[in-house]
Order: sequence, then structure tokens, then C-alpha cells
Amino acid sequence: GVCEKFNLPFIQEVIASAEVIRRLYPQVNTLMDIGGEDAKLIFFDGGQPDIRMNGACAGGTGAFIDQMATLLNTQVTELNVLAEAATTVYPMASRCGVFAKTDVQNLVSRETPREDIAASIFNAVVFQTLATLARGHPVSPVVLFAGGPLTFLPALKQAFVRALNLSPQDWLEVEHGELLSARGAALAAGKDADSQAYTLSQLIDLIDRLPQNQAAEGRLRPLFSGRQDFLDWDHRRAQDKVETIDPHLIHGGECFLGIDSGSTTTKLAVVDRQGRLFFDHYGPNDGNSIRAVQDGLEKLRGLFACMPHPPTIARSAVTGYGEDLIRAAFGCDQGIVETLAHFRAARAFDPEVSFILDIGGQDMKAIFVSRGAIRRIEINEACSSGCGTFIEMFARSLGRGVADFAQSACLSEAPCDLGTRCTVFMNSRVKQALREGAEVGDISAGLAYSVIKNALHKVLKITDTSILGDHIVVQGGAFRNQAIHKALEQVLGKPVVCPDKAELMGALGAALEARDVYALNREGAGLGIGLEAIASASQYRKQSLHCRGCENRCAITKLTFANQNVFYTGNRCERIFNNHGRKVQPGANLYAQKRDLLFNRPTQPAAAARLTIGIPRALNFYENYPFWCTLFVESGLEVRLSDPSSSAIFEAGARTVMSENICFPAKLLHGHIFNLIEAGVDRIFYPMVFYEKREFSDAINCFNCPVVSGYPDVVRSAIDPQYAYGIPFDQPAITFQDRGLLKKRCQEYLAGLGVEAATFERAFTRALAAQEDYKASVRRLGAEIVESARANDRQVVVLAGHPYHVDPLVNHKIPETLADMGVDVVTEDAAPLAPGQSLN
Repeated sequence: GVCEKFNLPFIQEVIASAEVIRRLYPQVNTLMDIGGEDAKLIFFDGGQPDIRMNGACAGGTGAFIDQMATLLNTQVTELNVLAEAATTVYPMASRCGVFAKTDVQNLVSRETPREDIAASIFNAVVFQTLATLARGHPVSPVVLFAGGPLTFLPALKQAFVRALNLSPQDWLEVEHGELLSARGAALAAGKDADSQAYTLSQLIDLIDRLPQNQAAEGRLRPLFSGRQDFLDWDHRRAQDKVETIDPHLIHGGECFLGIDSGSTTTKLAVVDRQGRLFFDHYGPNDGNSIRAVQDGLEKLRGLFACMPHPPTIARSAVTGYGEDLIRAAFGCDQGIVETLAHFRAARAFDPEVSFILDIGGQDMKAIFVSRGAIRRIEINEACSSGCGTFIEMFARSLGRGVADFAQSACLSEAPCDLGTRCTVFMNSRVKQALREGAEVGDISAGLAYSVIKNALHKVLKITDTSILGDHIVVQGGAFRNQAIHKALEQVLGKPVVCPDKAELMGALGAALEARDVYALNREGAGLGIGLEAIASASQYRKQSLHCRGCENRCAITKLTFANQNVFYTGNRCERIFNNHGRKVQPGANLYAQKRDLLFNRPTQPAAAARLTIGIPRALNFYENYPFWCTLFVESGLEVRLSDPSSSAIFEAGARTVMSENICFPAKLLHGHIFNLIEAGVDRIFYPMVFYEKREFSDAINCFNCPVVSGYPDVVRSAIDPQYAYGIPFDQPAITFQDRGLLKKRCQEYLAGLGVEAATFERAFTRALAAQEDYKASVRRLGAEIVESARANDRQVVVLAGHPYHVDPLVNHKIPETLADMGVDVVTEDAAPLAPGQSLN
């Protein structure tokens, strides 16, 4: 924009930066430049520079750091000071500034030192940058750090130095690194023979003559035709009211409390026996969910004190992000899944509801309903653009309150088309629109459209809005904003019901659920600690523990409340530490047994080993490890299996991943290769297995996924263990479909390692037997689980997946979660066969 306006020559900023390196710092091999909304990594390995920039996500940039500083109520420079005094780093999301807010709030609620939170933020930036930009390319010294964040935040720069294991001679710091691209532009202009020289006064004169307000392009249809149209619509909107009753008309009896402890706000609702709302509360969490609930309960206690005959809280239910914590702190009776709470409230409001859209602070839920039952649920996953916090951030950045920001949108005559991009990137669109003369109301209305388009097109991927039906109910704090409600109606072309208590629907649904359960003669404690003792909820003992249940070694914080309830936080699963108690007999979990069958086998040969073969615990080795391990051990070789998957292993290899969009199990493999390198194995074995064994005679093919079969080539290109670490990387082409060809290729490979033919014959026979025995054992255990379940009338779930879904880090402990619910879990290869069906 600036070049066109001033008729000046243009050079792209990464080209300008590369020009500086080429001209002034020829010893530099890698430039790392982080700006306000972009991140750049340039490799100078001879020839043309390899330039890489962030794409659709601006997580991990300067604006991301600004958001995190605001969340901690501090300045960015103070964030640096805090990080320099840190002692512990915690895992944190860096891909989305909105999601990272959840991690920060969680750490704050656990009373984590602010110094450690600051360092964790910087560490997340490092991981994001290396994982998304390096993509397999080694970050070779000398490294030059540039850009504002790396210039003004020494702690961030040191985090990169530690992550890359750089010595003082391996990296370079230049004066005014934030101006590197500008220096490059000046150098490029100086060597352009056609460039025109300007004096400073001439440049100032150009700026003065430039029109300050230019009409912005890409405007959308106004939400309303005028003020009266808005007032008429707002009057109709106000008719959609939740049924209420004046609390002073209540004379004793029972009432029911619902609490929605969300990620950013807390909501309370209390209903009478007829389900009529007579008390509600909505307030921010400010990083302390317990305090937020206490504030609401204090107001409820004040109301009861003013009532001649206050009711008794007969039963209470909690939903939302802080469900387990609030249940423990206040002794509430039950929890309810958030989507079910919202469905319960919407059904009370419109029994024929066909679609529910709930947009909260950081999450978005869409519930498709058919014939009074939930048919499908969709939630946002990798991106939180378009949620409530998204709007709040922009309102605050423009110096407006959320309510005033929404009001201005409704009166906008030309809403800006801001698209549906990442929260951080959207900052650029907003700033550009303001420079082009857009009013704040135009920005606000454009953002309202962005929220709805993001929900319908990015999250739900809806092309035909008729599938939503005609009974649409919207919920969540975001719909307190009239502009978002109206934008949805504009996009759909039909009216949408928005309850006057849209932000309370989760709490209201929880209260109604508590009433329903009570009506089934299931009395509760109400509010376990009582309204008189709500202050005791914040009186708890805190103890730091380390879980040793698996390789993650989670840092656990144990909170013991005055009512002796216990809450654990920091755990990634609930196998050892859980917040719901042991209420059911755990089910059988074949996944855990299958892991033991796979990997618990001898790895040392009877005689002295010729050498040590490293095998990564990843991808197709979750299928064929018994074969390979037996083959090598019986051939006189020691087998070294990489350690079980963990976050540390994943992070160790993340910077060598060459594609951001490749599946997680493939990304994880990189860390296992580095784990074997660190173990000092003699060779690493990772074959290219194109065909697996055909299990069923009527199977069309048994061709492996291209990622599985071709990934050895990717590893060689991204890591190249032989060139970089002196460890040979063996990747013979293998097929299990043809036993003769399998034998031929295995013999050729082992002969090259000095294994004699007779030894190989014996080893190959035993390897085939080990593989068949493993598969038979899995089927036998599966049959035993199914038979036991039939005999004891237990539910069985066949959890189907790829072989590598046996890895707990890949399956996210879903088998353990199901088993903890009392369900028996079997794998797809252990499911009973149909009558007359058999395996080859």
C-alpha cells in the first residue's frame, strides 16, 4: 500500500533481510526473524536462500506475546524480566493465542509462579517457530536473531539458544536488529540505478499531500437499514424470554442450582420446582474459577437473606471447563456434560429445536437435533477465531467496551469484509481498514459477520444451510452481542431465536437437569458446604506431586479443600489421579495388554551381539515388531527399541518435521529416531513396507498408507542419521504379502551384516512364528474379554484404529478413559469374526 500511494520502489521484506545478510554478514547460515504478526526463517546454504514464513496462523509472533502479557496484566518488558527468573517450564499451546489463554489461566489457577508462566510462553514461541518453519531443515550456525521480539526480549532469544543448543560462537546479535528489513530496503534502493532520490522535505511533502481517508473496498451489507429498523428488531428479539418468577413470590420449598464454570466466565442459575428462573449471575473468572463462583453464591445468599421464606437448595449440578474443580470445592451433587446442558436448556425453550449454536469465550459448539434427540455435535478444535474472547480482544484494542462495540456495529452503514482468518492476522485487516477510513462500527459489524462465517463455513463446513432446520436456537455469551445475532440471520436468511439469557443457558440447563434428577427421587446434598460456608471453598492445602504412571511424568498439583474433597490438576490422564472417584469397576483394556504382548520380549541374543540395531517405536512397528525383534535377536543382533512416546520425545524431533500437515504419528517418529541416536545404537532399521500380509481372502488390497511405506525416505532427507550422526540408516524395501519375497529381502539385508545362511533360516522361521503367536494371543485375549462381558452383562467397545493407535500418546488415553467408565475395550484385530469368516 505505501509504495503505491507514494510511487516508491518496492522490495519484499524477506528479500530485503536476505540482502543485508548477503552484503554485511556473509558468515550467517540462518536468519531467524520474528515480527509483530509474522515469523521468518531464512537458510543460507549456498545458492539461493531458502525462505520460510508463517502461513495461516500467527501464533508464536510478537502479537501473540502481547496478548499473553495483557492476560498476565503486565508489560511485555516485564514479561521478559519474569522469564529470566523462572525455574520451571510448562507445556503450553502456541498455535492459537486464544487457546493459549486457557493454558495460562490454568497455570494461574494452580498458583504457578508468574516467572514460570512467562518462561513457558517464550518456550511455546520457540517450539511453534521451529516446528512450523524449520520443517526438517537443520538450523545451522551462525544464527542471526532479528525482529522486535528477539531484539527487545533477551529471555526469548536465550530460549532459542537453549533449544538449538548454540554456543556463544554459534549465534550473532546485531545492533538494531528490529530494523534489519529496513536496512535491506535501503541497501536495495542504493544499488537500483533507476531509483529516484528524495530529500527529507520532499518525502514529508508527499505524505502531507496524501488523502488521509480513502474509501475502503470490500464492504458488506449493513446489518440494519437504519436506527428504527434496529430498534424494531431489538424489540422483537426481547420477546424471547426465559420463564422467570419474582423471588419474593417463592415461599419455601425446594430450588435447584446450576453452575456453568466456563473458560473465561462463570454463570449461575437457580430455578424453582416448575423450572422458573429466579436468580442468575454472570461474571468473569479473572483466572480464579473458585472465587468467581463464590461471588455468585454470595449474591444468592444475599437474596435468600431478603426473602421471608427462602427455599432450600435441594440439588446442584455443575457443567463447563471447571466442572470437577467446582464440584470438589463446593460439594455439588453432580456434573453434566456441557453439550447436554445446553441441549437441555434449548429444549425447554423450544421443544422442536433443530439446531443449537453455542459460542462461548474460547469454544464453539454446534448441536444438530433430529426428532428430539442429538444427532451430531461439532466443536472448534485447532482455532478459536470467532469466539467470544476474539470479539473482546478487538473491542479492548479499539478502546471500547464490548456492549458499546456491539451497539456501534448495529448502526454501521458499511461493514468491513474482514474474512475469517486467525485472531492475530485479523489485527492487520482491522488496522488496514482503519487507515482506509473505516469507522469503529464498520469494524465491529465486519467482525460480527466474521464470527458467523467462521462458525458456519470453517468449523461446521456447511454449504447448504437448510440442514439446520427452522427451529434454530443460539446460546453463549457471544450472542449477548446483537450484531452477531443479526449477522447470523443475515447469512441464513431466516429468523433465529436468541433467549434473553443466552449467556446463562449452560447454567440453566444444569439447573433443569438437577431438577429432573431430583424428580426421580434422587435427593442430593444441594450445596454440600452450605451457603454459610462458601468462604471455605478457597481454603485448601496445595501439594505438588509427580505422577509415575507413565513416561510423561506429569507434574500434579493436589488441592485438598476444607470439606476434605480432593482435586488434582496437571495430569494428562486420570488413570492414577482422577477427580471423580472410583464409582464403577474398571473394564478390561486390551490396548494395554496388546502393548505388553508387542514389546515385552527378549532383545539380547544368547551369545555376544554382533551389533545393536535400533528400532523406532512408531508407525508400522506397532504391527510387525514381534517379527523384526525375533529375526534380529535370533540372528545374533541386539535390538534397542526407542523409549515409549512422550511429549519430550515429540518435541525432540519436531523441528525436523518437513510438513505441518502430516499426521501426528508420523511427526512423532522423528523424535523416536533422535531417541535412538542418543542411545548410541550401531544402526537404525526402518524398512519401507509397501504391502502387509493379506488377512482376509476377499480383501481388495493390503497396500500400506503412503506415509507409512514412504516415510523412511522422509527421515533420510530430514534427519539423515548417517551423514549427520554417523549412524547408518537402513531402509530396505519389504513386503509381507509374498513370503518368498519377504524371505529373500530379509536374507539379503542380514547377509550384509554378516549373518550366515543357516543362522538366518532358523531366525526367519522363528520370526514368522513369533508374529503369528502375537496375533493369535491378541485374538485369544479379545475372545476372553467378549465372553466375560457376555457372561456378566457388560458393554464392549471395539475401538477401531491403525496399529500405532496402541501408542498412548497417539490415542490420547481414550482406551483408558472408556475402561474407567466400566466398559471393556478391545482392538479391531481382536473383534469376533463373523460366522464362516476366517483369517488367512
